[in-house]
Amino acid sequence: MKNNFYKLLFLFALSLFAVSCSNDDNHDDHDHDHDSEEHTFVRILLSDEKTTELTLFDPSEDKISSFTAKFPKSSLYTTESGRYAGIIHRDNNFVETFDSGLELHGDHIDVDDVPKFGFLTASAQKPTHFKSKIGEILTFNDGDGTLSVGKEADVNKSGATFKTINAGLLAHHGAMATFTNGTYAITEKDNSVTGTLPEKVKIIDNTGKTLFDAKIATKGIHGNASDGVYAVFGSASGILVVESNGSQKLIDHPENFGTAWFGSILETASAGKFIGYTAAKGAYLIDVVNSTVKPIIENTTIMQCKISYDHKKLAVLLHSGDFKLYNISSLQLEKEIKATTATATDATLKPQIAVTEKFAYITSPTTGELLQVNLSSSEIKKTKVSSTPYMITIIGYENSETHSH
Repeated sequence: MKNNFYKLLFLFALSLFAVSCSNDDNHDDHDHDHDSEEHTFVRILLSDEKTTELTLFDPSEDKISSFTAKFPKSSLYTTESGRYAGIIHRDNNFVETFDSGLELHGDHIDVDDVPKFGFLTASAQKPTHFKSKIGEILTFNDGDGTLSVGKEADVNKSGATFKTINAGLLAHHGAMATFTNGTYAITEKDNSVTGTLPEKVKIIDNTGKTLFDAKIATKGIHGNASDGVYAVFGSASGILVVESNGSQKLIDHPENFGTAWFGSILETASAGKFIGYTAAKGAYLIDVVNSTVKPIIENTTIMQCKISYDHKKLAVLLHSGDFKLYNISSLQLEKEIKATTATATDATLKPQIAVTEKFAYITSPTTGELLQVNLSSSEIKKTKVSSTPYMITIIGYENSETHSH
């Protein structure tokens, strides 16, 4: 009897030890995210070239949901908060919004609603350029040179529409940037250069009134980004830097550029620092405070050049299918992997990329798949999404913390 008692006591102690170890393992899992798993509240939104299908991919659940947009071949953009997406139908003169249903609460995420289209929409003439700052959603409308402005807070308000800001501009292929004080830098066309590209930038308020006239005329402007303090525009005459007080300056391109110039400007997580990209030369770090331009990757076979979701990394996909990831702070190459098969430079539809902290997501238009590239292990997973995936954007949050009320 005594031996049986000690056996039971031993088994009880052993079970407690096992539970304790199990709890330790659970605690360790909670504190250390697995590199093989995406953050719980990251979502990937994709449009299709030929159909109205909109695909929402939940990587953590490996779940696909389908929605129907108003028109096919829509361009997708993420709003400043990360919760919503702007869906631009340029050729159909229409803008939609989409709600991930996820709401950020400080250090955790609440599932506030199911994913769905928002009520907030806009009818505009060729809406093209998209921006989102200080809680606003904006498009520059190439068809008439106006801005359409909505609020993130109105996405789910019945009957909500964008308002139009008319600054008295000629129609052109333009762009705008928002400053933290609520004013806008906006391109203007004076026809000193032939074609649709603008030549100058002025500052307006939210009624369209000119606050500061343009100070510098260029030979053509395309591409811009803003951190709320500086608005940076790519131009044939140099990198145009504009401030809300009307101050403007040009930063010279590198000496070996010749006639090349940055047609794309990307925002980073570092104040006053931007990425300039041109297919003719590569991608460079622009420091607008010190007026310097430093190479990150000098390559003429780049197919896609994108900033990561946290704006700390630069992702590049070459026509060869090679994927490269650079640390913007150090300018060092952190990851290189053969991600896709080669794509012809004259291909009608090319792969598009979006990058989180843990994964790169690459569309495969020819197979209708989404490639999920693990940035730690280099493993590639393929998920069927739609017939011909067109554009891609990330919505949601790089966060796995939830909260029980």
